[in-house]
Amino acid sequence: MRVIVIGAGEIGYQLTRSIVAEGSDVVVVDKDPSKLQRISDELDVATIAADGSNPKTLEEAGAANADILLAVTNSDETNMITCMLVKAMFPSLKRKIARIRNLDYYRNEKLLQKESLDINPAICPEIEVAEAIVRLLATPFAVDVEDFEDGLVKIIGFKVPDDSKLRGVAFKNLQELNPPKNFLIGIIERDGSVIIPTGNDKIKSGDVIYMPLLKWEIGDSIKFLGASGRPAKKIMIIGGGRVGYHIASLMEMKADVKIIEHGSERCKFLSRSLRKAIVLNGDGSDENLLIEENIGDMDVFISVTNNEELNIMTSLLAKRLSEAKTITIVNKTDYISLAGGLGLQSVLSPRMITASSIMKYVRRGEIISLTTVADGGAEVLEARIGAGSPLVGKALKHARLPKNSLIGTIVRDDQMIIPMGDDIIKDGDKLIFFTLRDSIKKLEKLLA
Repeated sequence: MRVIVIGAGEIGYQLTRSIVAEGSDVVVVDKDPSKLQRISDELDVATIAADGSNPKTLEEAGAANADILLAVTNSDETNMITCMLVKAMFPSLKRKIARIRNLDYYRNEKLLQKESLDINPAICPEIEVAEAIVRLLATPFAVDVEDFEDGLVKIIGFKVPDDSKLRGVAFKNLQELNPPKNFLIGIIERDGSVIIPTGNDKIKSGDVIYMPLLKWEIGDSIKFLGASGRPAKKIMIIGGGRVGYHIASLMEMKADVKIIEHGSERCKFLSRSLRKAIVLNGDGSDENLLIEENIGDMDVFISVTNNEELNIMTSLLAKRLSEAKTITIVNKTDYISLAGGLGLQSVLSPRMITASSIMKYVRRGEIISLTTVADGGAEVLEARIGAGSPLVGKALKHARLPKNSLIGTIVRDDQMIIPMGDDIIKDGDKLIFFTLRDSIKKLEKLLA
């Protein structure tokens, strides 16, 4: 598969890393040579220092023979013009995906439809982030949540506390703790590294463990983990921009929402647009204001301003003043582990979430979807098993999966199965895999 990425910023970089790991050919285009240098130093891809919305540049990038175009520059207009040119000049390139932040463009179906720009799909980073946060609010004990099979299967990231009964337990001895029947840990994220666990690996406090949970069995896992499953009823949001507004609009009828925004004009917009949420004009880093607004009573504190340093600072302040779960937005990838190291619970990167959302549409063969987890260190992919796959008819314990891969869920007709070693893989099954990047190519061959 041949992919053209227009834009070498953080989203373009993350996308290119993931696509290269799948074995696809990638050409990256950007006007800034320094951004391209970072990509070419780390990845085996072709780069072009030019304007991606220029017809000659698209010709040079090989758009006539490409399968997918990803337009992910910081300019909505550049991304849309690029897609328009590709539609007019290279009709054989069937899939065009664009990053679009302006909601007037994003929600204009006539503009994006096949007869117009033919962008399929448009990805709005702010909406992707807001929806990721709403998933966390629905699963309050988690630090990360990804939905599969329309939410019937959830991949949950859970941070192991110091007093957890799991601490120090080897995987081969987990059954001694009487876990729920379908309990399985697919990935461990530890100190910036990611592990697909084996029997001898031990769970440590501070680990983030990723588990596939069937929606109707989440309660059993909550009890086993010793976590709180109490839904978030009181939410404080710092930052009334697009992300904060979207979260408030989705949650205001389900919980008591307070949103603190510094800009007075933006507060007027929020007051007009939100039906129930309380809008406060103020500084989210003002300790006295947080105390006056009962930060100590909050279930969740969400910091989503455009200033990531402010987001980290206000979340640390909330952590000191309350027992609220903190959800913090940062854009710089380097800040994710830093913020996590400071004890903040859920730290999300809009750029990584956007890249992960786009990757769901950039897949090969029988791969249905692919999602990045553990701060980009691992992938969860869903794939359909065809009759020709060497996996068909084999028990899991004989499947000979690539190193650093395991099967987390079998989806068969209307059944969702968390598998054991004796479960047999059948033609037509959909499997949800946990895997590290270096195993994706081998896994694709196995699925062919």
